[in-house]
Amino acid sequence: MTGTERKVFQKYYPPDFDPTKLPRAKQPKNRQWVQRVMTPFNMRCNTCNEYIYKGKKFNMKREPADEFYLGMRIWRFYFKCPNCLADISFKTDLENCDYQAENGATRLFEAFKLWKDQEKLKEAKEEEDSKDPMKQLEKRTKISRAEMEAMGKLEEMQELNRRHEGAAGTIDSYLEKTDVRLTMAQTIKRQEEIDEEELRSLFGKTEEGKYEKRIKEEDDNEEFLDLDLELKEDIKKVIPRMQDDAAKKRANDQKSLLSKLVVVKKAKVEVKEEPKDDDEDGPSCSNSNPPSLPSQSTSLVSSGLAGLADYGSDASDSE
Repeated sequence: MTGTERKVFQKYYPPDFDPTKLPRAKQPKNRQWVQRVMTPFNMRCNTCNEYIYKGKKFNMKREPADEFYLGMRIWRFYFKCPNCLADISFKTDLENCDYQAENGATRLFEAFKLWKDQEKLKEAKEEEDSKDPMKQLEKRTKISRAEMEAMGKLEEMQELNRRHEGAAGTIDSYLEKTDVRLTMAQTIKRQEEIDEEELRSLFGKTEEGKYEKRIKEEDDNEEFLDLDLELKEDIKKVIPRMQDDAAKKRANDQKSLLSKLVVVKKAKVEVKEEPKDDDEDGPSCSNSNPPSLPSQSTSLVSSGLAGLADYGSDASDSE
């Protein structure tokens, strides 16, 4: 093997070779490596407001940051804005498996990142609530209340749907019965057809115009007939008894009503007539009619008393 060989497969190591004695290359503590990296998220430059989209390639400088997460080193990346050449830096976020904007640019809104942040907060809150029994009880009551409200709203919606369905059915049936598109002659013809069908069903008239006698089938069930006969007999027995009771009750009611009535009798007026002389009263009696009214009798009594008074005065004068 000569020293002019282009590809050397075997190298010569002398017997006194010691790799620990080889001098080490001196490097700075925060050495930067230049490598081709794509931007991990959408950002905007704070100096010129230039938008830098996700996945744009830059020759970035990489250096170790003085931070660790679970024993793993966190790295920082530098690059320059393509418009104003301002320095922009971001670093790795091992906790969230993501990248974190540091200087020179602002990360734009991302729905996925926001959702992840909200999920994290929710999980942390659930862990805290799981340790507190009072909060668990409040959570259960809120869930049950929400379920009751949802059930009530669902029942209201179902009731409204039922009402709408019923209204739609009535409207459809009304429209079917009263079709506005039909003319008057068509409506009359349709009504005649309906009447003809009813007559056929009632009288057994066929389409040819003949009548067919239809004999109804007798019911073979005799138990119902026996029951009807027994009921009729019982009714015949009960009706006379009820009539007698009603008549007795009516008579008793009339007696009770009549017993409460009081008849007031009128006092009779007795008129005494005194006898008169035949000579004086003869022609008057013969000529006058018998008294028929109480007024005439009272006038006669007054005239008789007056005659007696005159008779007494004449006797005293003669003496």
